[in-house]
Amino acid sequence: MRAVVQRVSRASVAVEEATVGEITEPGLLVLLGVTHDDTEAKAAALAGKIWELRIMRGERSASDLGAPVLVVSQFTLYADTRKGRRPSWSAAAPGPVSEPRYVEFCDALAALGARVERGVFGAPMDVALVNDGPVTLIVEV
Repeated sequence: MRAVVQRVSRASVAVEEATVGEITEPGLLVLLGVTHDDTEAKAAALAGKIWELRIMRGERSASDLGAPVLVVSQFTLYADTRKGRRPSWSAAAPGPVSEPRYVEFCDALAALGARVERGVFGAPMDVALVNDGPVTLIVEV
């Protein structure tokens, strides 16, 4: 499981021009990729790691601040671009495997106390954000 985590001042995700998830205060935007061997335990471990990362201002975590988290599924995080010009998506888990992991990740964050906003799994989405810092990390378990 792989995540790109961005500290944001605000962020939103829209599907067909309708906002489906939004945070309007400092928080985290998480782009989440799932591969074939990811498990519910990995989803929970990644959620815990991200929730406790001390990347908010003042070396505090989202947990310390009760900051909101916007989670967007993104299979392209597992693109293989080593050969040619066309990325391979073979390392990305298919929808029937990755959607439950995405839901488990979001549920694990919520169980830790996060205010979780979500995109729509598998939908074409427009993601808008104001990166604060900028702070952007790649986190894997």
